[in-house]
Amino acid sequence: MTAILEVKGLAKSFHANTVLHDIDLDLQPGTTTAVVGSSGCGKTTLLRLIAGFEAPDDGTITIDGRQVASPESAVAPHRRGVGYVAQDGALFPHLTVGQNIGYGLRGTARGEVRARVSELLESVSLDASYASRRPHQLSGGQQQRVALARALARHPVLMLLDEPFSALDTGLRASTRKTVADLLTNAGVTTLLVTHDQEEAMSIADQVAVMRDGRFTQVGSPQQVYRHPIDRFTAEFLGDCISLPCTVASGVADCVLGRIPVQGPTADGPATVVLRPEQLVATVVSDSERLDRVGTVIAADFLGHDVLLTIDPAGDTPPIIVRQHSLNPPPIDAKVRIEVMGNGVVLT
Repeated sequence: MTAILEVKGLAKSFHANTVLHDIDLDLQPGTTTAVVGSSGCGKTTLLRLIAGFEAPDDGTITIDGRQVASPESAVAPHRRGVGYVAQDGALFPHLTVGQNIGYGLRGTARGEVRARVSELLESVSLDASYASRRPHQLSGGQQQRVALARALARHPVLMLLDEPFSALDTGLRASTRKTVADLLTNAGVTTLLVTHDQEEAMSIADQVAVMRDGRFTQVGSPQQVYRHPIDRFTAEFLGDCISLPCTVASGVADCVLGRIPVQGPTADGPATVVLRPEQLVATVVSDSERLDRVGTVIAADFLGHDVLLTIDPAGDTPPIIVRQHSLNPPPIDAKVRIEVMGNGVVLT
């Protein structure tokens, strides 16, 4: 299957500051890819290069089988078959919703434009009556849906989303994200999203690319990059980690929590095993029970569905964080035994 987007060896610098280093990325038809990283790591620059707002210093960009950018030549942004939704939606305030959506359809018969606007409003779950409203009369989530409808008006083969939900409050962000994801999936539009929100990236994407200082540290499915990170940065960026000193022998890490199987081929000897908090289960034990892997609950942070327990395992090991359901968690000062589910990851 031919990729809709192929980025090969892409590099970009501004005033001797290299922002992107040798980036490779493929997007398969109908899939959603999220590029996730902290502010300033190069995510938006990558999007702007693909959209055609910047020119690469090195490498090539191919969209739907046609090379659209290289250091020697570039196809104009409006001829790339790309839709672009900015963080704030960037709607024209002096135009109505209908005029905003139909902006890219200039030259099309008026009746066809009206029909297309109504169709697009319906596709983003807005009534046709919204066509006569102005952007300031819409909520933040509605404005983002109108911006998406405008981007879809010209039937793009590739949709670029630049932090599209970050300006929305928590509840609205989740509902708008689901609406947009469902719409793009149903339309079969290949999508590239950039975000600093790890949860957003993993919930919306088929493929996640973790970026650090203009380079990808790992590209893979959400499950792969979260459960099988290849380095400490990727592991810690995507979620809470528990790092424990251990000794590895024959694929098993021996640490304060007992003997834990580890993923992949690993050299024997001293190492650090990494676990996720949700892999641990803390069970209350009586003071009279003398068991291995026993610690004391020293703090509990209520998160609604979950509670984060801070457990002191005693000895020289620092406190361990355990994520458990909040219905009946162990109380503070309780003695608990820690069980480990699944495999650990040995990282350098």
